[in-house]
Amino acid sequence: MADRARAARMAKRIQTIVASTIERSVKDRRLELVTITDTQLTGDLHDATVYYTVRGRRLDDEPNLEQAAEALHRARGQLRKAVGDQLGVRFTPTLTFTLDTVPETSARLEELLAHARKRDAEVARQAEGATPAGDANPYKTLSDERDPESGSHEWL
Repeated sequence: MADRARAARMAKRIQTIVASTIERSVKDRRLELVTITDTQLTGDLHDATVYYTVRGRRLDDEPNLEQAAEALHRARGQLRKAVGDQLGVRFTPTLTFTLDTVPETSARLEELLAHARKRDAEVARQAEGATPAGDANPYKTLSDERDPESGSHEWL
């Protein structure tokens, strides 16, 4: 089992190698819009999970995730060879490609937070001129006067 610092350094190096190899060496047009976002390496340094995102050609264009996944699967051997050549370790880790859902999750959370802020503003606007129902101070207080019969304080 390797130490975590070494695994993290190797994961970053693998991420850089895979990204540059896709950009410079792999001749597949389906990978033009693929971005390598992160890489995680197992503790034994034998398996690397490479996370990627795919963007559309235009802002309103949906990316073709299936074609990108197929292209990465087909280029996996070439990418592993490049990692092995440039990494310089005894065992070249296997590469597994996983679609990174962090951007979509982040966008969804931003939508939910914007909705919550809007709702909070509505509630604050409704509560601006409101007065409490009943007494202004609804809590019982201890009176300074004592009950003459029992000698205890009287609750108001």
